[in-house]
Amino acid sequence: MQMKKVYMAVQSAVKKETSFIAIGTGIACLVMLIIFFILHQVVPSDAPFGYTVPFDYTIFLGAIGGLLVAVGNFFWMGLTVQKITGMSEEETDRARSTMAVSLRYRTMLQLLWVIIAILVPAVNLVTGVVPLFIPSILIKIRGILSARKGR
Repeated sequence: MQMKKVYMAVQSAVKKETSFIAIGTGIACLVMLIIFFILHQVVPSDAPFGYTVPFDYTIFLGAIGGLLVAVGNFFWMGLTVQKITGMSEEETDRARSTMAVSLRYRTMLQLLWVIIAILVPAVNLVTGVVPLFIPSILIKIRGILSARKGR
């Protein structure tokens, strides 16, 4: 008996929401890079405690890595939600378990990225971690704006 692999097509809602998150997070990352550039120009080289704001390849690697982890995390969550909504009413326990496992692995992925951002000198910690918060902020802002419109 041969098992047949079943591939799940990505629903348009998942694609649409992931695109929204990817574009919004990308724009926020660009704004973050502009802020870093401005701070790099403004903060004097003889600032207290010897602190300077870098503007080198490390901030770009951090921003790109953080963007990929944030968008990948959201896409993975969307696929998981898509999968459990396709389950029957009798599979509630399995759906709950599937969502919990997904959350656990997605959280571990983000934690791994934060550890990499901390330990690898080629990645700027701030630009690597900030993008992880952006999808949540975008969702909240969109929720507030859509509530104002009466949707």
